[in-house]
Amino acid sequence: MDARALHTTFADLTTAHVADACLRLAVPVRCAPAAVRPLWRGVHVVGHARPARHVGSVDVFLEALELAAPGDVLVVDNDGRTDEACVGDLVALEVANAGLAGIVIWGLHRDTAQLRAIDVPILSLGAYPNGPERLDAQPPDALTRASCGAHVVTADDVVLADDDGVVFLPTDRAAQIAEVAVRIRDTERRQAARMQLGTSLREQTAFADYLAVRDRDGVTFRQHLRSLDAAIEE
Repeated sequence: MDARALHTTFADLTTAHVADACLRLAVPVRCAPAAVRPLWRGVHVVGHARPARHVGSVDVFLEALELAAPGDVLVVDNDGRTDEACVGDLVALEVANAGLAGIVIWGLHRDTAQLRAIDVPILSLGAYPNGPERLDAQPPDALTRASCGAHVVTADDVVLADDDGVVFLPTDRAAQIAEVAVRIRDTERRQAARMQLGTSLREQTAFADYLAVRDRDGVTFRQHLRSLDAAIEE
């Protein structure tokens, strides 16, 4: 799936829809840590991952951009460090000029005012004024894998990010995940519309019936919801 197809497929899907779809399909749900947040509200980023592991210099990002395609998302691994900022305005401007869709940073940024003016979507652990004072050896796989919290991200992954955070998807399952996420989204929209018209969620989910079968048969609420195609949890 190319960048345009990804954008079209996921344009109206949230990270919550997609995380629920992964759960339903038994695809491991890989989310960035909750502390990785967008710099401003209203972001929606989707693209193939372009990993880069920072070791103290911006050259790894420039090298990653040599390999990147328009629409990719730069995934920066700075090991979650909170003692240095690894991405600033010049890197963000280079990313924007290369046509990438955004930047996800397992670490900190700086030059916040300039980043907002550049307007390339960025998610990070926060801002910090000081840049790196170190320069470590670049590992051989610095451009092929990046960690973000507990998860490893490669170029075989798709990145989806919005105001709720970031989720990483295997590219070869992206279309299937999106298809299920659409069904979940549409179900939730119908439920919300009916609630606004006066039909409670308990009525829609036949909650009294669920309590009876739970006590009789040990059915879980998720199993009950699946029988109704009323996915409010996953």
